Amino acid sequence: QVQLVESGGGLVQAGGSLRLSCAASGSIARINVMGWYRQAPGKQRELVAAISTSGFTNIADSVKGRFTISRDNAKNTMYLQMNSLKPEDTAVYYCAGGGLNILTMNQQYWGQGTQVTVSS
Repeated sequence: QVQLVESGGGLVQAGGSLRLSCAASGSIARINVMGWYRQAPGKQRELVAAISTSGFTNIADSVKGRFTISRDNAKNTMYLQMNSLKPEDTAVYYCAGGGLNILTMNQQYWGQGTQVTVSS
């Protein structure tokens, strides 16, 4: 069983940067596609970025050019580098994976979430 733990969230001013980490207790190489999701108050949870075991990525239009997803299978860790942060990026960020389709919320593995708050 793979356990996921996010870290790196916090408070930041608009225009600032944060790097989120998702550390796994098991091998993430077993998880074909992993992704970062976020949920803001009163909004649906949405996929922010996804990455395959081979390194192919897909980034949501709302964060494209500002966020970068990566994974280090040797370290069993996935990352989300967030630059040029905006107040609308404020949300709880989750790492997840193991579902048949990363675009759905039906993922086998979920982290506990980490809060990102961007002030203006």
